[in-house]
Formats: sequence, structure tokens, C-alpha cells
Amino acid sequence: MVDRDLLSIQEARALVRCARKAQEHYALLGQERVDAIVKAIAEAAASHAESLAALAVEETGFGRVQDKKAKNLLASERLFDAIKDMKTVGVLNDDKIRKIVEIATPMGVIAGIVPSTNPTSTTIYKSIIALKSGNAIVFTPHPSAKKCIGKTVEIIRNVLKGCDVSEDLVSVMNVPSMEGSAELMKIVDLILATGGPGMVKAAYSSGTPALGVGAGNVPAFIERSANVEEAVAKIFTSKTFDNGTVCASEQAIVTEAVIADQVKAALIAQGAYFLEGEKLEKVKRVMERADGSMNPDIVGRDAGYIAGIAGIEVPYGTRLLVSDEKGIGPKHPFSKEKLTALLGFYVVNDWKEACEVCHALLKNGGIGHSLAIHSQNEDVIREFGIKKPVSRMLVNTPSTQGAVGISTSLFPSFTLGCGTVGGSATSDNVTPLNLMNIRRVAYDLGNMNCCPAASSQVAPVTSSIDINAVTALIIEQLKKMA
Repeated sequence: MVDRDLLSIQEARALVRCARKAQEHYALLGQERVDAIVKAIAEAAASHAESLAALAVEETGFGRVQDKKAKNLLASERLFDAIKDMKTVGVLNDDKIRKIVEIATPMGVIAGIVPSTNPTSTTIYKSIIALKSGNAIVFTPHPSAKKCIGKTVEIIRNVLKGCDVSEDLVSVMNVPSMEGSAELMKIVDLILATGGPGMVKAAYSSGTPALGVGAGNVPAFIERSANVEEAVAKIFTSKTFDNGTVCASEQAIVTEAVIADQVKAALIAQGAYFLEGEKLEKVKRVMERADGSMNPDIVGRDAGYIAGIAGIEVPYGTRLLVSDEKGIGPKHPFSKEKLTALLGFYVVNDWKEACEVCHALLKNGGIGHSLAIHSQNEDVIREFGIKKPVSRMLVNTPSTQGAVGISTSLFPSFTLGCGTVGGSATSDNVTPLNLMNIRRVAYDLGNMNCCPAASSQVAPVTSSIDINAVTALIIEQLKKMA
């Protein structure tokens, strides 16, 4: 009988060996050649955007084809536009005045951890940013998205072959397992982790440098000065995009009592259904597993599907299921991250109380990630920007599209750092610049008045220290030790 875990470990080792060999040759290419290869991959991925989206929906059951197609295009066309002029190979900067030359050096072989919620787009995105910065990448796919991730890698490898470089620059494990993934993370040079909290924690615990991202539990505050109809429309645009599978999608609306009825009416007009009584309890029962984690059966599903498995009836055309909430914490599932058509609704007295509620929601599973605010009051916006523990604050924009760089000027990305407050090594929308080291060649400025080597004996301490003499003495001692 074949030991699957051992086979997975052996596969990880073999893929990394091949990737290292391929990357050593790839690192010798110039910027122009690298850019041509990356462009070819982006074009190929864009041409397959819809077929890959359909394959992802078919395999995982999550999301919607047209929205996944849009994500694939963001990860290919939009991403390439953002990085095409970016210097990532060789000399980045030659500062004649400061006499410092900055040189890009690849990190080597990267482990790419891919979630089932955004499988093809994340694979495209990570491949492009890894190759742009001179690296190779080996993917460990989520088992439930193995087929569509494998197809994406196959397309990329065919492009690499056509560009006359090694296909092994991008590869994927065919026998994924926890043990194989753990081995992969131990033997690469960097881990680029996107996935559940357990996988991200494993990445940071592997002993290998890692860039991981945490969960999002994004509050959306609708402040009294906001255009309510517009704010609600944008929240729907975001929350229903790919059935809420992007971690930057809104998880709860927080609004002020003075406009709460107006906000609620706008939500209902857009297709929200407020759950009450037994219907609310039935939905809560299917939201989570026994351990309190998200029920995968409802992830990336529309409101009608969730109502069906909960055994309740909702009006035709319902787009979101909403719960009026008072509490925040483990016993309140609507206060947690819900990567599906579910939304919490909180009413507060003023923006100061909203600050507290938003903070509590973030601490309940989304700290460091993102927050959305709809307001025309720049003072309130600034207060939120200064005080809220997030890496992205999205103003008057759909949170999903804003965070990933569709409706804002943020870098197009599917790896959204949460900063140290969120347990992440970066607060960036991760770019090729996060995947390379910079070697700095620093020339003497000629401004030190060095003196002849001092005696090997340490001079008596006086009230006035001769820095030049001390420096010369240290140099002499180091020469003797060499």
C-alpha cells in the first residue's frame, strides 16, 4: 500500500529541486526578457479567464463564473499593467550623490499556498509576481480546488516552454497533503500564504520566512453624512461579488440610529431580507460547525441556497440575509467573518460608538485587515483612519473592489497583508517588490578623517573621547584577530 503522506513529501522535495535548478538559470536573464515572459503569461491567463473561472466554480461550488472571470483578469491584465514598468532585475538605483547602488536579488524558490475560495486568480497572481522578481514558485493547492489550480499551472508552464525557459519555474503538487505542504514550507526560501488561519499559522511556524495574510471581518460604517442609497448599493456590489468569497468583503454594517431606518429601507429595496425568530435561528444553526468554525457548505453560496439548506423560505430575488445584531463574540455568528451572502447589522448612537463597535468586530477575527466607511465628514474619516487597527481603510467604495485595487489606486493583489497587529509580516497589498532582496553597494564618502593605527594598548579613559583614535584602535585589533 502506498503511503500518501510520504509520497507527498517526496514530491515536494523533487519539485523544489527542479525549481532551484530552473531559478538559477532564470536569475541570469535581464529585465527585458523577464518582462516579456511575464507579459506572455498575463496574456495567456487573460485569454483563459472565463474557462478557468467556470472550472473553479464547477470544482469548488463557490462563487459565480463572471465574478471569478473578473478576478482572473485582475490577476493578469490589471496586474501586468501595474508592474510592467517596475524594476525588479539587476541595478534598481545608482545614486551618484549618496554613492549607493541598489541591486535586486531574487529570494529563490517560493511556496505558494492557494485557497479554495480564489483558486485560479491567486495562482495567476502569485506566479506573475514571483516570476517578475526573478523567483520560481511551487504551489500546494487546496485539495478541493486541485483540478482548477492544476489547469492554471499547466497553462503557465506551456507559456514558459514557449518562451524557451524551464517549465519548472512554476509547478504544483499533484499529491497535496498536510505533511507534504509542511515539508514544502521547510525547504523553500519564502512562503507566500493565502488561506485559512491554520495554514497561515503553519507557514509562520515553519521556520522559513513567510508572508501570510489573516482573516477579514470587515465592518462597513455608514455615517450620518453619507449618501445612504449609494453606500448601500456599493455594499451590495461588494458583498455579492463572487458570493462574498473575497476576505475583504463586508461582514457587518454599522450605522447611526438617526439614519438606521433609511439604511434598512435601502437594504430591503436592494434585496436584503432581515431574518427574525425561528428563521434566524435556523440560519444560525447552519452557519458554523461544532467547533465554531465557518461551515464550508455555505461558503460562496447565494442567499437562496443558504435559505434552502436552512429550511426556510425567503422572498424571490433575495440577495443577502441580514440579522439585526446586538452582541459581538463567539456566541454571535453574525459578528464573525462570513464568506457568503450573510451580513450583520448594528445600530449605534454616534460615530464614537461606531468606532468602538467596529474595533470590537475587527478584534473578533479581522484585526489588521480592512474597514470600510461611507461618509462625507472628513474629520470622522480621519479619526477612523488614525485609530482603527487595519491595513486598508476603504472610503466611499465597495470594500472588496477597493481592497484588491479595482475601485481604488491600491496595488492589484490577492494577498492582503494585515500588519503585525494581524499577525502578518507586512501590511502591504503584496507586490513583486515584497519578493526580492535588495543588495546595497555603499562607497566611502571620503568624509572621515582617519588617523594612523593606534597602539595596541588601550588608552586611559579621559573625559574627552577621541573617536578617530578609538576607531583606528578597533581596526588594529580586528586585524590581529583575523
